[in-house]
Amino acid sequence: MTLRQHPKIELHLHLEGAAPPAFIRGLSQEKKIDISGIFDERGHYAYRDFWHFLKVYEAATSVLVTPMDYHRLTLAVLEQSAENGVIYGETFLSPDFCGGRDLGAWREYLHAIEEAAAIARIQMGITLRGIVTPIRHFGPDKAREVAVCAAETAGAFVTGFGIAGDEKVCEPADFAWSFDCAREAGLGITAHAGEWRGPDHIRATLKALNPTRMGHGVRAIEDLALVDELAERGTVLEVCPGSNIALGIYPDWRKHPIGQLFDRGVKVTVSTDDPPFFHTSLTREWDRLADAFDWDAGVFATLNRTALDAAFCDRDTKETLAKTLEAAHG
Repeated sequence: MTLRQHPKIELHLHLEGAAPPAFIRGLSQEKKIDISGIFDERGHYAYRDFWHFLKVYEAATSVLVTPMDYHRLTLAVLEQSAENGVIYGETFLSPDFCGGRDLGAWREYLHAIEEAAAIARIQMGITLRGIVTPIRHFGPDKAREVAVCAAETAGAFVTGFGIAGDEKVCEPADFAWSFDCAREAGLGITAHAGEWRGPDHIRATLKALNPTRMGHGVRAIEDLALVDELAERGTVLEVCPGSNIALGIYPDWRKHPIGQLFDRGVKVTVSTDDPPFFHTSLTREWDRLADAFDWDAGVFATLNRTALDAAFCDRDTKETLAKTLEAAHG
């Protein structure tokens, strides 16, 4: 069995960021919205750095204006995931983009996404759950509105709450109310940290938001005492190596810290973040990690089990997924 054929668990995927460029171009043409400036001559997304990437991301998202757009997007994204062997995924969803944080509108968008996920489960064999995510640089007040949307729709599909966006805007404690609201609604908690800011930001996030998982978190490697703390706490890192390398945080795969983090006992998982922006897929991530660190199928089986244990889904779903993983990995 090749790495592509192995069943995979993915915990860190932005739905809009996973939109194939051709899908976004087609939608813009249908709606007669000119966003041609966000593509290069080959039709790929084009950006200069992380902060320009955020602007291009939001421009691409601007053509997604109806629940049906998100229905179609979800199917397109899940088709690509399933082609790479993903049997279970969690995706970040933001009421900021889906209905402007209006609860009634958010319910309509969410229903369309859930319907698409149900179709994909039957036709493609992939299960999806949603992590509601405010956008950090939109500010704490809007994050509170997002948290209310999350709490009001928590259930079988919406199972988690996180935060994404520009890490350099605001402090983790500014969002404590939103995370407390989500936690009280029974949602699993994750938070982006340790991507563009260092160990102190990771510590502040752990203290203020108390997540069980952390998006990225890789810059913990700059403080080995923090690495050991993450290992002791059992905090699961949603690591996206291809994203970190494409954005210039690390120069190449061999110098990415995921290998060191894994060796020091930190619970790491592997995801793609915004795959078409970074010219990656989960198969490519696995292939490159195997080359860089001589990881074999046994290591990837461990990563899968870590991801499944950390997944924000119910026990029955985990048991079903576990059987599929056991059949593949032995």
